[in-house]
Amino acid sequence: MKLSCGNHTFDLARPIVMGIVNVTPDSFSDGGKFFARDQALAHARQMMTEGAAIIDIGGESTRPGATAATLQQELDRVMPVLEILVREGAIVSVDTQKSEVMREAIRLGAAMINDVNALQAVGAIEACAAANVAVCLMHKQGAPASMQQAPHYSDVVTEVRDFLQSRVLACEAAAIARDRIVIDPGFGFGKTVAHNFTLLRELNALAQLGFPVLAGFSRKSSLGAVTGREVGERLPASLATALIAAQNGAKILRVHDVKETVDVLKVWHAVSG
Repeated sequence: MKLSCGNHTFDLARPIVMGIVNVTPDSFSDGGKFFARDQALAHARQMMTEGAAIIDIGGESTRPGATAATLQQELDRVMPVLEILVREGAIVSVDTQKSEVMREAIRLGAAMINDVNALQAVGAIEACAAANVAVCLMHKQGAPASMQQAPHYSDVVTEVRDFLQSRVLACEAAAIARDRIVIDPGFGFGKTVAHNFTLLRELNALAQLGFPVLAGFSRKSSLGAVTGREVGERLPASLATALIAAQNGAKILRVHDVKETVDVLKVWHAVSG
């Protein structure tokens, strides 16, 4: 399996790691920590040194209950960091729902658009289809402000799989090539703890669609529910879910803790051959 990501092609015979850089004041794990441009750049560079294949920059928090950023806020937060990292040779993904942000990110050299709304906004598919960027299509139920208020599914795996398949078909109809498409079950986006762990256990059902699966379970509240740990104490739990996701077919692991996740994958590869 290969992924065309801008001018770069990833061989996904082994999973790769995507490092998270939130240039936001209110993200659930590190809100405000990397809000300033120089802090965000230093963090991204460190992640690349530690083995991150892709840097994912987000300028709008999508945590439960989050307040939406304005278009100008998101542009002001993301673009200065993106422009410098691209100039330095980084492979950069931009985490956004806004087609205007997508277009500007692509113009400045973003290699992937990572959209929690699966390119459903007006103009989003068109923005990506006109470029050679990869796209990540995520499932969510509801909007961030209310998505964790009693989410319900008859069969969470089937419903998530069917939604992602429908978005893949929409992208293909817009001439986005199959080797540019990534799918994401959206852990924590309109899902209970039980839903999240069911999806993790059954991740192969999504992988069978034939597209790289991105797993983003790092530091999330479901891990706190199971371990009783606060967000800053969830590294062991995050590493456990990253390894389980990789074993169950995930090809991209979106994480806060790059060095530790890379080490886990190295040991797994050494054992599995």
